[in-house]
Amino acid sequence: MSGVLLDLGRMEYGEAWELQKKLVGQRARGEVPDTLILVEHDHVITLGRKTTPDNLKPQDVPVFQVERGGDATYHGPGQLVGYPIVMLNDHDIHRHVTTIETALTNAVKRYGVDGGPLQGHPGVWVQGKKLASIGVAVTNWVTYHGFALNINTDMSYFNLIRPCGLDPTTMTSMQLLTGQRLDFEGVKAHVAKEYSAASGLTLVNQKLAQSSTAPT
Repeated sequence: MSGVLLDLGRMEYGEAWELQKKLVGQRARGEVPDTLILVEHDHVITLGRKTTPDNLKPQDVPVFQVERGGDATYHGPGQLVGYPIVMLNDHDIHRHVTTIETALTNAVKRYGVDGGPLQGHPGVWVQGKKLASIGVAVTNWVTYHGFALNINTDMSYFNLIRPCGLDPTTMTSMQLLTGQRLDFEGVKAHVAKEYSAASGLTLVNQKLAQSSTAPT
């Protein structure tokens, strides 16, 4: 089955959020195929449906209250964010989350990082530390929001929140785990390839201006 890979490069969070919601409506109407958005954001904090005041500390970066599940999280430079806009014909949200976990786990293994899911805590974990966060929303059985993989992320920004209700020191990055700064574009390519394999979607690269046109 064919889908679209939409690489936005670096984009402000609010703009990407509006694009997600537009594509969700188009996907629900059958106007576009399943789409994986990959993007890097400027510094931003997003608050999921489970966020409590105790999990948000005073900060100087933009804050968005969004529809996804989960708690507060941080996005910023050096972090790969993915938004699968996917029709769940089987209505199985758990399978969707597992697909993301599998793709990210297999992608980071290419760099010698041995991670995986932790029961009851969506994401990818390595030796008790969280490498990738997952928080999704579903409208008309179309998914949006998604995952954040810390590659070369400045981890000090997690001190602005209690990420997913956890202590900030619980978070880690590929750079910390490997001891070296990694090629961001290379990791992105591996994530796209592994998501394609895990989801069964053959992803066709498409520019933003063409995103409303389904590939043949």
